[in-house]
Amino acid sequence: MSKFDQAKMLMKVKKIQKELQKQIIVVEQGDGAVRVEITGEQKIKKIHIDPEYIDLDDIGQLERWVEDAVKDAIAQSQRIAAEKMQPMMGALGDLGL
Repeated sequence: MSKFDQAKMLMKVKKIQKELQKQIIVVEQGDGAVRVEITGEQKIKKIHIDPEYIDLDDIGQLERWVEDAVKDAIAQSQRIAAEKMQPMMGALGDLGL
C-alpha cells in the first residue's frame, strides 16, 4: 500500500471516529425508569433515573436496571462502531494496525 493510500485510509478512520463521537445511543430499562445515553465511542453522556418508577425498598431492582442499561448501551455502541469500521478492517491490517 502506497503512502498516499495509507494517508487516505487514516483520514477515513479519523472521519469515522468523529462520526462515532457525535452519535448518541439511548437505552432504557424498567419501562423508562432508567435511561442511559452513550456515544458511539462508548463514552457515557448521561444517566437519567425517573424517581416515579423507583421503589426505595427495592434498590436492587434499580441497580439491575442501571447495570443492564449500561451493558446494553455499550454493546450497541460496539456493534455500531464495528459496522462502520468493517469496510476498513482489511486495509488497516495492511497498515499494521
